Amino acid sequence: MAVLNPLNPVQILNIGAEEEKSEIARLSCFAGAITIGDLIKSTLGPKGMDKILLKQGRVESIEVTNDGATILKSLGVDNPAAKVLVDISKVQDDEVGDGTTSVVVFACELLKEAENLVRMKIHPQTIIAGWRKATIAAREALENSAVDNGNNPEKFRQDLKNIAQTTLGSKILIQHREQFSSLAVDAILKLKGNADISAIQIIKKLGGGMADSYLDQGYLLDKKIGVNQPKRIENAKILVANTPMDADKIKVFGSRVKVDAISKVADLEVAEREKMKDKVNKILKHGCNVFINRQLIYNYPEQLFSDAGVMAIEHADFEGVERLALVTGAEIVSTFDSPETVRLGHCDLIEEVMVGEDKLIKFSGVALGEACTIVLRGATQQILDEAERSLHDALCVLSQTVKETKTVCGGGCSEMLMAEAVVNLAAKTPGKEAVAMESFAKSLRMIPTIISENGGYDSSDLVAQLRAAHTEGKNTYGLDMTNGTINDMRCLGITESLQVKRQVLLSGSEAAEMILRVDDIVRAAPRKRQPDMRSH
Repeated sequence: MAVLNPLNPVQILNIGAEEEKSEIARLSCFAGAITIGDLIKSTLGPKGMDKILLKQGRVESIEVTNDGATILKSLGVDNPAAKVLVDISKVQDDEVGDGTTSVVVFACELLKEAENLVRMKIHPQTIIAGWRKATIAAREALENSAVDNGNNPEKFRQDLKNIAQTTLGSKILIQHREQFSSLAVDAILKLKGNADISAIQIIKKLGGGMADSYLDQGYLLDKKIGVNQPKRIENAKILVANTPMDADKIKVFGSRVKVDAISKVADLEVAEREKMKDKVNKILKHGCNVFINRQLIYNYPEQLFSDAGVMAIEHADFEGVERLALVTGAEIVSTFDSPETVRLGHCDLIEEVMVGEDKLIKFSGVALGEACTIVLRGATQQILDEAERSLHDALCVLSQTVKETKTVCGGGCSEMLMAEAVVNLAAKTPGKEAVAMESFAKSLRMIPTIISENGGYDSSDLVAQLRAAHTEGKNTYGLDMTNGTINDMRCLGITESLQVKRQVLLSGSEAAEMILRVDDIVRAAPRKRQPDMRSH
């Protein structure tokens, strides 16, 4: 019978693979997640700070932002728990557009509490059972506190404006939030209930101040009209295409051609020009007076379009063409043999307009009446980029609110309300699960604590006052970050979407639960590079 030598243990995993077990694995997960939370919690709230993201490579670029998803997306994290938090931030951004910092900070605070509970010898499954009950209680309290003004257009518009102002209150646009919240609400209401915000285009133009930004009711395309072509067309019939229009090269179906005389080269060029002329004639048979191409239009076809009195716009970037086809009601075509099956786009007027120092093409009276363009002005590219991110967040939140019209109070009010409900449930729950519920409530209270700390206020005093107010039944009280006091959020108009708050609660608790369940981390051995057999 073979006897194992304890000095020579059996090799189970591949050489190069690593394993972290039980306590070490759990601590590794806690440390990674808590580090990520601590990194971005200073950006939370209306007085949050910004981060500079420096991207190094062939071209060095910087971003200045306090958007949680943007910061986390730019980090190269190796810790698996940290990657989970980066992912929930991305999902929060994709789903509702805002709350990306809150969801990560909440998950991080839950894990800090879990670390203490595990040290007290409370099993992770007991903690998770308590958290699940706490999540249900918190969700019920949140939904019961929601107000629905969806049937009152005037009040609902005010709700949307308040939500936009609250969302923009923690962004770079805070100084002009009255103006930008009105822009965002007008753009969203133009969609008439459609949650797809791709019909709202944002164009960034350097120069001027942020206060010079405005909402244009038409669709703007940042391209130039061809040489010697009409600069203004009424009752436009638009053909949107993705096809090569480059007759300036000698090519016959991509072949290499050898000729024995220069005259033969001229013959080839003539053949190419004839081929292009036929193509342009096919395009003109569609009855369009505006031709917009995804690819370049070279000199000869541009000249042919000029002769026919057709406006030709080249190299409309892919997203631009997709959106343009959507708003004008056209379809993108690449072959022109059957004009009767092609759907042309329509708009009342196409003309050149000046924005700052640049000429843009404006489409007025487009087929999709919901289409509009927000023109952003700013001093630097970084300011414009951050303003676009902030406005996009507000538009996403508003589009979700139009779908689900319920709203809740902001300023840490909803978190205190949920924490109160969880504490009341914990008081009636016997056993160790009650301790886990209290830790859940403590994590919820950390959100207003961090918000007040970022404003430079005494968080202990403010959160204690807020807790006392909620115990007295003042369920609409939250943090007034302008004056550093507590106040009624309904009176101040600090409103948030129920959808955003609910998503923060559910995503944060699920992510923390997932990390807490881990008791083993196995890193697979790196794949060895195979020798290149072709070199032999």
